[in-house]
Amino acid sequence: MSSPASTHESLSVVSTSQAPAAIGPYSQAIKVGDLVFCSGCIPLVPSTMQIVEGGVEAQTEQALQNLKAVVEAAGSELGKVAKTTVFLKSMDDFVAVNGVYAKFFGNHAPARSAVEVARLPKDVLVEVECIAR
Repeated sequence: MSSPASTHESLSVVSTSQAPAAIGPYSQAIKVGDLVFCSGCIPLVPSTMQIVEGGVEAQTEQALQNLKAVVEAAGSELGKVAKTTVFLKSMDDFVAVNGVYAKFFGNHAPARSAVEVARLPKDVLVEVECIAR
């Protein structure tokens, strides 16, 4: 077995208590140069690590708040998000998620992919990741 890898000096690990701690062997985000690669954010309340109560709208809002906290911890801002990927448990929730997403980002419309997946961590309804500058 080879020795474990170490984070290269050209990469910076981003971590904040304002977003849920990673629930696996990954970082909340990695910064390389002026780019920030955020891991998928699910709708856990940072202080309790429990899924936010409510339906897909509440879960989308919490996931996006968590994403914002990580983006800001990296020294960036929502207006510098270039690309998001939205993972949905059901494409039937697309319209509801879009409503929350549009209000959250306001006049800024990052490039985006949205896909339905078989299952998400902790059986949540939505997960969002991004790349920001």
